[in-house]
Amino acid sequence: MVRVVTLGHILMDLRFCVDEFATPDRESVIRRQSRGVGGSAANVAIGVRRLGGTSTVIGKIGFDGFGKAVLEDLARESVNVSNVRIEALEGRTGFTIVIIDAEGRIIMYGFKGVADMLLPDEINPKVLGGADFLHIASIRLDTAVHAARLARERGVKVSWDPGRVQAAMGLEKLKPIIGLSHIVLPNEKEARLMTGEEDYKAAAQKILEAGAETVVVKLGGRGAYVATRNESFHVPPYLPGKVVDTTGAGDAFAAGLLVGLEKYDLRGAARYAAVVAGIKVTRLGSHEIPRAEEIEQAIFEEHELEDF
Repeated sequence: MVRVVTLGHILMDLRFCVDEFATPDRESVIRRQSRGVGGSAANVAIGVRRLGGTSTVIGKIGFDGFGKAVLEDLARESVNVSNVRIEALEGRTGFTIVIIDAEGRIIMYGFKGVADMLLPDEINPKVLGGADFLHIASIRLDTAVHAARLARERGVKVSWDPGRVQAAMGLEKLKPIIGLSHIVLPNEKEARLMTGEEDYKAAAQKILEAGAETVVVKLGGRGAYVATRNESFHVPPYLPGKVVDTTGAGDAFAAGLLVGLEKYDLRGAARYAAVVAGIKVTRLGSHEIPRAEEIEQAIFEEHELEDF
C-alpha cells in the first residue's frame, strides 16, 4: 500500500455546465451545477485513496463555509486532514469557478485565498515519517523547496507538478526544486514555459539536465511522454467515452503514477496513470478519479483486446 503525502492547494470547485460559453452582453443558461473540493493537493490525495493507497494532505484553508465543506469532502474520502492548517483570522478558503461547455471545453476563474500562504515553518516534518512519496503541486516555491529537502532527508521520494504560474518563472529559478525532485510532471505548455523549448522532448531533456531523475510531460488527449537519463517513451491516451470534464486530469495522472509505481515498472505505471486520467475526464468533477478495481478491469480488457 503506497503512502503519499500531498502538499499544495486545497480549494472549493464551483462547477457550471453550459451549452456554450457566454460572450459580452449575452447570457448562457446553466444546465447543471455542482460543487466540491478541488485543488491539486486535494485531488491527488483523493486519487491515491481511491486507488488503494493512503494519503495525507498538507495545505491551508480559511475558517469559513468553504473551508468546512472541503474538510468534510476530504474526510469522507478517508484522506488524513490533520495537517491542514486553518487560518482563523480573516483567512478565506480559495475557490475556482469552472465553466464547462457541451464539448467539454473549460473556462476557469480562480481565487487562491490562503491556499498560497502556507509558509515553510508551518510544515510538520513528522508528517513525512513512513511516507513513500511527497507530491508537491502549486505551492509557493520556498515552501516547496523546504518540504522537498525534509522529504529527501527522510528517504521519501519527491514528485513535483509545477503548475503554469511557477513554470513561467523559468528553469534557472526552478532548479532548486527540480534538483530535489525524483519526478517532475509538467504538461506540454508548462514544459515549454519552463525551458523555452517548443519541442516537448527537448524540454524534457533540459529538465533532466537541471537535476530531475524522471520527467513526465502530460500531453492531454495525446497521452504522455516519459524521459529518464536511460530511456524515453510515449504513453498512448486512453479514452473510454465522451470527454465531460478535463479539470483535474493531470492530478488523476499523478495519483495513478504514484500508485502504479508500487505495482509496476515505470512504463507500466505510466500506462496505469493514463488509464486513470482517461476514465476521469469522462466524469464531472476535478477529483472524480475512478476506483482501483475499475482501473484493473480496464487494463485487463485492454490486454485481452491486444491479444485478440
